Amino acid sequence: MLLALEGIAGAGKSTLRDRLLATAHAEGIPLSHIGQFSWLSHSATRVLIRLRAGHGGDEQESIEAAAQDLALHSRFNIAVALTEGPVIADRLTLSTACLLALLHQQPVDAYIEQLAEQTQARPQLTVLLTTAPDICHTRVTRRATERRFTEQPDAAARLADLYNEAADAWTKTTGLPVLNHPCTTHADLEALVDTCMKDLRPTGSTTTPDKEASR
Repeated sequence: MLLALEGIAGAGKSTLRDRLLATAHAEGIPLSHIGQFSWLSHSATRVLIRLRAGHGGDEQESIEAAAQDLALHSRFNIAVALTEGPVIADRLTLSTACLLALLHQQPVDAYIEQLAEQTQARPQLTVLLTTAPDICHTRVTRRATERRFTEQPDAAARLADLYNEAADAWTKTTGLPVLNHPCTTHADLEALVDTCMKDLRPTGSTTTPDKEASR
C-alpha cells in the first residue's frame, strides 16, 4: 500500500504523517515513509533544485528531469520500501506536477498525464489536505526555517487551486482515488488518521495495539 500526502506548505502533511507512523507502529504495522524525490540522478537533481528555488528554466528539461527522478524513485526507493510494508509518501506526483504548472504557467493536466506514466509510483490512495491557505500561512510563519517561494501567500493560493485541478486530473487519468479533506482541527486530524489507517491495516487485522508497542 502506497499512500501519498499532498497539499501546500502548512496544510498538515507532517502532522498527519507523524500521527500515522505512530499509530501504525503501535499496532505493529511496519509503515515507513519517503520524500517527494529520489535525488539519485545528478542531472535531474540539478534541475529539481532549480525548480524548488523558483526557477522554471526550459519546460521540456524540467519535465524530463521530473519523470527521470520519479522513475528512479519508483524502482530504487518505493518498490524496495513496499517489500517491507506500507509506505507514506510525504508529497509525490501531484506536488511535482503542481510545481511544474506554477513555474511554467501551464495547465497541470498535461504534467499529471506524463508523470502518471510511471505506474509503479502510483499511490493506491492520495490524500489532498485542503486546509485554507490563510491558515497554512499562519502556520508557516511560525516556523524557524527560511520561507520558500511556494510559501508566499500569492504562490500558495495559486498552488492550492492547482492541487484541486491536479486531484481531478489524477483520478481522471489513473482511476485512483483522491481524498480531499482539510486538516484544520483536531477532529479533522482524527478523521484523517482513522480513514487512512483503514487502508494501511492488513486485511482482517484488528485495531488493538500489540502489548510491546503499547507499553
